[in-house]
Amino acid sequence: MWRMPFFDALDRAERILIAGAGGGFDVYAGLPLALALREAGRTVHLGSLSLVNLYSLALVDGVAAVTPETPPIGDYFPERTLARWLERHRLPSTVFAFPRTGVRPLRAAYRKLAKRLELDAIVLVDGGTDILLRGDEAALGTPVEDATSLAAVAGTPVPTRLVAAIGFGVDAYHGVNHVQVLENLAALDRAGAYLGAFSVPSRGRAAALYRDAVAHAEAETPGRASIVNGQIAAALTGAVGDVPIAGRTFPAPLFVNPLMAMYFTVDLPGLAAASLYLPRIRATEEFLETAQLIDRFRDGIATRPRMSYPH
Repeated sequence: MWRMPFFDALDRAERILIAGAGGGFDVYAGLPLALALREAGRTVHLGSLSLVNLYSLALVDGVAAVTPETPPIGDYFPERTLARWLERHRLPSTVFAFPRTGVRPLRAAYRKLAKRLELDAIVLVDGGTDILLRGDEAALGTPVEDATSLAAVAGTPVPTRLVAAIGFGVDAYHGVNHVQVLENLAALDRAGAYLGAFSVPSRGRAAALYRDAVAHAEAETPGRASIVNGQIAAALTGAVGDVPIAGRTFPAPLFVNPLMAMYFTVDLPGLAAASLYLPRIRATEEFLETAQLIDRFRDGIATRPRMSYPH
């Protein structure tokens, strides 16, 4: 119990990419982990599947190296906002941004970046837990970006590939049934792919810097603040219950609680093997092609019934 399988898996990794799986502000959900690994002496890079049209920038091997000096693209550019915050805190300030594509080009970009950075490990981070859904649940949340990233990294030959999901419960506003998330974690445990869960210490330096980064992003992106990271940051203050996010509204109140500040971790190849639809999307070229194939899969199956937590 003194050693967690997740950190054991990273024990020999010196060069690690922490990458947001779901696009947009998901990379922020990896900040507490990235900061802790840097304090432990590791070389940590940050990456993000971007929701921004990156093709006005110079792409190298399908990836944009976003820095504080990168010109803005409209009023929403989470990777640039994060780079500017990192520079403010005198941290390495390049964020590698992947265009939103199909699996095949994203996999090629991951492979080339992994070779360029000589990566020992990739940790895909999800803000929320819908990356843990296998496909037959009552609702999948927003699966396309997560599934694209998961399939791409599953095909990237790096020694250690992991998934860390933080923000348990926040996907309720996209209809996710979190009892089914727990069922999936139990199934992954039976398969040997569940690597445990741990809390971000709310009084630690990583949590304080993460809250500061989220507040900075809210100020820099008015009206488009991250609901997910806002809820996680609130949980890291000891908040409980419904916590509003400036400029954003939810279809129903969310329940902020300590579980939102926990990382649930799994082996990435094991998670990919459990997905019922990942084999269908591995050859996609375009984002919309992936979305259509997932929709077609869903149309052809009977989904698991929604359940209420019994306690």
